[in-house]
Amino acid sequence: MARPPLEAADIFRDHGPAWRRNNAGHISLGQLKVMSAIEQCRSATLGGHVLHCPACEHTQIAYNSCRNRHCPKCQASSAKRWLEARQTQLLPVDYYHLVFTLPSTVSDLAYHNKSVIYGILLKAAAETLLTIAADPKHLGARIGVTFVLHTWGSAMTHHPHVHGIVPGGGLSIDGEHWIACKSGFFLPVRVLSRLFRRLFIEKLQVASQADKLQFFGQQEGLEEETHFADWIKSLLLIQSNTLG
Repeated sequence: MARPPLEAADIFRDHGPAWRRNNAGHISLGQLKVMSAIEQCRSATLGGHVLHCPACEHTQIAYNSCRNRHCPKCQASSAKRWLEARQTQLLPVDYYHLVFTLPSTVSDLAYHNKSVIYGILLKAAAETLLTIAADPKHLGARIGVTFVLHTWGSAMTHHPHVHGIVPGGGLSIDGEHWIACKSGFFLPVRVLSRLFRRLFIEKLQVASQADKLQFFGQQEGLEEETHFADWIKSLLLIQSNTLG
């Protein structure tokens, strides 16, 4: 495959030093390591190996990859391998794409509590699907789902959300037979949305009570229990207005 005329690594090498100087003090060590890895990926800096064909006597030098998960080159090959592995697990049924996201007020809190709130987001989304799908009023089946966490939106701003790929059906509760959903319809969005928001807020409250959340900047006031309770009430009000 021919090398593209311009890569992210080229931009980092040409403009990275100046950008780091201009933003000194605002870049984390982790971010600096990512930039360095991308700049050095598949270059002589990381070493390499020699490929030689004894038939035609052609020799080619292949430089090593950085293997950083943020690197476009390395991530592309990893994503391809992951996709190929998932395709071997596909069932001969329709699949549905679901997205669970957070309002901007919670996204701001998630920025400083990534591990905690991303975990809550994934758990609340999974519990929502499993609970509603198992309800005989909807599907009455045990389902499986593959989730992928995205922390940035298309506008390159912080926007935590999860994409779920779900087969159009599941095993009966007794595990004896397959139950398919209606063609073109998986589960009611309003029902999923209502339960997801309730579960998320409940788990958020538990995390706060366990002192697992940190508050910075404009959200420092939420350290006070009464202020956090009022903030939770505002989220519940948003939920009520959205679903009403």
